[in-house]
Amino acid sequence: MEFVDDVTTLGNTGTGLRGCRSETKRYITSPRVAETLVRILRGKRKSCQLFLECNPGPGILTRALLESGAKVIALESDKTFIPQLKSLGKKVNGRLEVVYCDFFKLDPRSRGILTPPIMTSDMLFQYLGIEAQPWSKGAPLKAIGILPPKNERNALWKLLHDLYSCTSVYKYGRVELNLFITEKECRKIMANPQNPGLYQALSVLCQIACGIKLLHTESCLSFGTYTANGQLAKQKHRESLEQNLCFIQLTPHKDLFTGTLTPFNYDVFFHMLRQCFMKRGAKLIDHLHSLSPIDAMHILKQIKKNKDVKVIDMYPEDFQNLFETIECYKDDNYKWLYDDFMEDVII
Repeated sequence: MEFVDDVTTLGNTGTGLRGCRSETKRYITSPRVAETLVRILRGKRKSCQLFLECNPGPGILTRALLESGAKVIALESDKTFIPQLKSLGKKVNGRLEVVYCDFFKLDPRSRGILTPPIMTSDMLFQYLGIEAQPWSKGAPLKAIGILPPKNERNALWKLLHDLYSCTSVYKYGRVELNLFITEKECRKIMANPQNPGLYQALSVLCQIACGIKLLHTESCLSFGTYTANGQLAKQKHRESLEQNLCFIQLTPHKDLFTGTLTPFNYDVFFHMLRQCFMKRGAKLIDHLHSLSPIDAMHILKQIKKNKDVKVIDMYPEDFQNLFETIECYKDDNYKWLYDDFMEDVII
């Protein structure tokens, strides 16, 4: 089945949103790194596991996955690499599908007219024949990629928004993400009150939503960047060279929506966390007065915290307990106060 020869098949023609050559992307250019990742992800499995590879570029990891017996859907946002990727699929009996698509730009919030590589997840998954699975079941597929260097934080917020709302790829089930992110961001999403300088709303949201595993750490020297003249080049920026990239696994929790938190009220949870972490060193009781009309001392008693507890003393599960306590309160018609309710939770 061909798709890349007619890149407008899944999107309307028009000006739309397009991929930009000037965007910096990192690519796996080392066979050693590719073999390491396959060993981590595949282990001793011989089954035909399905992987969604995001922006594979020159296909170093793609080749290693195929050689391990896996099935790969390569989502590539730069046409330069597509012929090279397609050539890898000639001798693997249909185990490689190449699609002109940018995984990290699926389902943009401001859609307008979409033109590949920008598209909706419904377009993509229907084309691939992937059906939605109940949240209670296992991961329908495993995605592998490297977060865009310049938009790493925004990409993480978008993924969290999609996960908590069960939209985009998460409409199809508990998709497992295996991503390279900078060591700095990795430390932030895994932080807790024991790392107060790194702890933030993003930390809480990631840990409540997913099981997080650090699978591997690799020097930035092991990756290449794609330049505007069509060449792969080693990174030269000093700050980039001093950082490692962390390969993490984000597996959505099976029981994420079995309690009070749902895809319909998750935005209130986001709002609560962002309000609290705006003044992270303040006492929680000071935030409660602006979050809810319910008596603050009563809330603290319910969550078993004293009046002096600070925001940065609260673990992720404490924030979830706080949200559920207020959300389940029965004696008030109004549980939450919104002086400026933020519909757009992605920053």
